[in-house]
Amino acid sequence: MKTDTTTSLRLSRVINASPDAVFRAWTEPAQLKQWSAPEGVELAEVEMDLTVGGRYRLHMHTPGGVQHAVGEYREIDPPRRLVYTWRWEEADSDVGETLVTVEFHDVGGGTEVVLTHDLFPNAEAKGHHLQGWTSCVDRLAALFR
Repeated sequence: MKTDTTTSLRLSRVINASPDAVFRAWTEPAQLKQWSAPEGVELAEVEMDLTVGGRYRLHMHTPGGVQHAVGEYREIDPPRRLVYTWRWEEADSDVGETLVTVEFHDVGGGTEVVLTHDLFPNAEAKGHHLQGWTSCVDRLAALFR
């Protein structure tokens, strides 16, 4: 895994499943709840309108309280690509709206997931999200072991 610039991060991981299966894990609420929160955080509820222009809301229980990630789907191209905005709903977040792009590449029996998260206001915000996404992608990979 590597990071690019101060305003974006990029992760790449090969998952032992087909692009269709990994795309569904990323876009079906019941599956998303199993992995799409860092270790020690519970994704308690997923609201999702998986259409271009549709919105989502992730309700997370963290050791420090409750957080909500919200955004809008910009591009949905199953099972190849998913693009959506990302923003923390809580007023104490100074990150603002960012952009997540996830690509799913068939690599002969597996899927290379390439996640790019852009538009961070500073290196600190990027670092926190890098830790969170790394944990999430580890949990996603574990679903298919």
